[in-house]
Amino acid sequence: MIPISDFIDHTLLGPTASETDIRKICEEAWIHQFKAICVAPSYVTYAVEMLEFCPVKIEIATVIGFPFGYSTTRSKVSEASDALQNGATELDVVMNISRFKSMAYLSVREELRMLSERTHEKDALLKVIVETTFLDSFELYTAAEICAESGADFMVTATGMAGNHSDEETVRKLKMILPPHVRIKAAGEILTHAQARAFIDAGASRIGTASGISIVSEL
Repeated sequence: MIPISDFIDHTLLGPTASETDIRKICEEAWIHQFKAICVAPSYVTYAVEMLEFCPVKIEIATVIGFPFGYSTTRSKVSEASDALQNGATELDVVMNISRFKSMAYLSVREELRMLSERTHEKDALLKVIVETTFLDSFELYTAAEICAESGADFMVTATGMAGNHSDEETVRKLKMILPPHVRIKAAGEILTHAQARAFIDAGASRIGTASGISIVSEL
């Protein structure tokens, strides 16, 4: 069985996170060999430096258009370009749910396509965050189609910042809807090993959580 640590995006995105806090999660990722860390864009360079000599590959993820996704396309592309230049290897981009709810599907798809192209030019991964609890079944299907058509590598189930939580049934639905090359990251108040394993069993390939240490410590 693949160790649970290999699924975890060890995340720290709180507004009061300090450089000391970022150093701590880098050290924790190094010790426990998490798949990735996810930090604010302003800390990407620092995280790259902290993990430069780590003997295992730990991906450096950051967020774009976080947490609501309603930045302009130009600002998102600029933010993405800056993060990639600073050494990010994965971008977690928040879909513009406001435009999506306005049924501006073409513009949402085009924005994500542009971000996908920019990301893949640098051999990085694009993870599209969709606040899935705000969507009905038709909207969930449509959002998944847009993610797949735009070239996303992952669809992420929540930002974790909107007071909403992912559920396993949503992951199961996405597993049926998405093509095999688009993987699923479950995020949003995943606190225990049992929760994390349940999401993995439902079809998630990544777990975005600030509770990575608690999850692996339960073992």
